[in-house]
Amino acid sequence: METLIENIIIYSFVILLCIIAVIYYLLRQRKKSRIVDEKIKKAKEDGLYEPVSLHPVVDVNSCIQTGACIAACPEKDILGIRNGRATIINASRCIGHGACFHACPTEAITLCIGTEKRGVDLPHVNQNFETNVSGVFIAGELGGMGLIKNSVEQGKQAVENIAKSLDKKHNADYDLIIIGAGPAGISASLTAKKLNLKSLVLEQDTLGGTVYTFPRSKIVMTAPMDLPLYGKVKLYETSKSELLNLWKTVILKNEIIIKENSKVESINEDNGNFKLTTINNENYTCNRVLLAIGRRGTPRKLNITGETLEKVAYRLLEPEIIKNRKIIIVGGGDSAIEAALSLSGQNEVILSYRSENFSRIKPMNSERIKEAISNKSIDVRFNTNLLSIQNDDVLLMDMNENKEHKILNDLVFIFAGGELPTQFLQKIGIQITKKFGDALLKH
Repeated sequence: METLIENIIIYSFVILLCIIAVIYYLLRQRKKSRIVDEKIKKAKEDGLYEPVSLHPVVDVNSCIQTGACIAACPEKDILGIRNGRATIINASRCIGHGACFHACPTEAITLCIGTEKRGVDLPHVNQNFETNVSGVFIAGELGGMGLIKNSVEQGKQAVENIAKSLDKKHNADYDLIIIGAGPAGISASLTAKKLNLKSLVLEQDTLGGTVYTFPRSKIVMTAPMDLPLYGKVKLYETSKSELLNLWKTVILKNEIIIKENSKVESINEDNGNFKLTTINNENYTCNRVLLAIGRRGTPRKLNITGETLEKVAYRLLEPEIIKNRKIIIVGGGDSAIEAALSLSGQNEVILSYRSENFSRIKPMNSERIKEAISNKSIDVRFNTNLLSIQNDDVLLMDMNENKEHKILNDLVFIFAGGELPTQFLQKIGIQITKKFGDALLKH
């Protein structure tokens, strides 16, 4: 009898401990969910909840709350655990690393672009990166993959597919012409070299493409990547200068041919091949074409009076040489904020943004611009539009006050994004569709 009582006491104690453990776990989970709820509420207030580009979508029925997606994400508070399932918090801060997608053990995450309400224009490509125009391929930012690491991988994969479909008996000058010397184009050219394809790279500006237009000290990579004919690039917090120097070294070593300042004006089919004509009236023929151009290759203009003045620019290369100037910067993205921060130490900087808050910037930039606003090193003016630009001043409309302000000014930098080269693509015959939450990566 005593043994039975002792067993009952022991079992009761064990059950009690289990109940306490479960209650503790549930209370802890509820607390975590409340924290995530508060973060989501804050994200909505700050305009960071809705995605602006590639972003994860969680299948709650498949999620088992391992937290692997959160641990793998190199950004901050993109995902969180809420009510036992992964959920989106700051979707607009996602820049498409894809680490969450690869880390999920139950394949519960899909990487999508656009939402049900807001579509994103993208050219039509199949799983081999080929467009509806047979023989013309697309990789990188133009196809929706803006992150350098992803663009490099796409450039490599696209050329591998091109090599399989190449007409070995063609009579063109080149097997492949790559348009664009950015991350995808450089990776593609190295892969072509590795596969013994005769290739040429045509770049409308300078080696690096969009990356070249970033400020010199801008951090452009936060994770390692595999570069063809080089191997693993193990640099973390990689600056623009470091990445460009690496690319130059690899290109020189492998004797890659890149023709800079050669903007392609037309691409026409020519007896099973393609004939390319540049703006300099140079003509080339090839069997396959890879478009590795950026979506921001053509800066979006404001179309206002004075925008053609010499003091207006759409990129900032060497902020350290600009001193003692009255500067206005237009835009609310990372490029605009980084430009403002890099110029604020030696100049008077006004940052004009048409919305009420910054809704699509990286966490580090968000913290830095808040600090700059607090210490008044940058004059941030929300809900304002630049109306006109003169030699010595600009006219700025304050929509809160419904009043125009004339401001003394020396330089204007416009970071209003870029325009998809729609006319160029349509001229080739490439179809463009608007994606409303369509999957770009799914298991």
